[in-house]
Amino acid sequence: MKKAVRIFGIIAVVGVIIAAIVASMTAKPTNAEKVWDVAMTKGDINAKNYFIVYSDLVCPYCVAFENAIVEHEEEFEQYLADNDILFEVRLSDFLYEYGETKPTSSRNSALGAYCAKNEGKFWDYYSKAISTVWKEFFKSSGKSGVGKMSTLGKDYWIDIGKKVGLGEDFATCVRDELPLGEIEANAEKSAKLARGMPYFKFNDYTSSGFDLSWGWDYVLAYFQSGLEEK
Repeated sequence: MKKAVRIFGIIAVVGVIIAAIVASMTAKPTNAEKVWDVAMTKGDINAKNYFIVYSDLVCPYCVAFENAIVEHEEEFEQYLADNDILFEVRLSDFLYEYGETKPTSSRNSALGAYCAKNEGKFWDYYSKAISTVWKEFFKSSGKSGVGKMSTLGKDYWIDIGKKVGLGEDFATCVRDELPLGEIEANAEKSAKLARGMPYFKFNDYTSSGFDLSWGWDYVLAYFQSGLEEK
């Protein structure tokens, strides 16, 4: 009788261990575990909806999408709150690393964004860079603006930082390319996960591209697709 009880006890313990292993294998990772950098997110880290944009600051289609958000910033943040969305920008120098023309402005823009992030001002810098690039290069010139940006050096992106209150430490960070390793690593990860720029993963909905003539209504349409495909 005692032997049977022991065997039953052992079986029960083994069963509990197996159940725990299966549960750990099937448990979905949390948003916090999936996010590349929380400094590049907006919204509640524990939100039930998780929207990701892969982007490059000199990609005209990326900038068209993101400028529509910048122009509706308050409405955008309210939308995230109302629909329980965590929004992440996965920004890199993707076009420099993997594009056909390899514009150096792609790398320099990423250096500006990452150096601003390291000083706690990613979103200030990002918004100012998006609106500036859109107005100066893409609003009138379309995708040909990429070529016009080819002569931009690091000082252009440093000047954008100055406009949002970043100082000499930021300028040194950009000139010395201090976050380059992080940028290159994220570009490599983006190349494995994204198909084109911009690339969207809104819950289970994925898409790439955004027309230069589209605005906020199209952004909302993309968002709605993400909410419907969870």
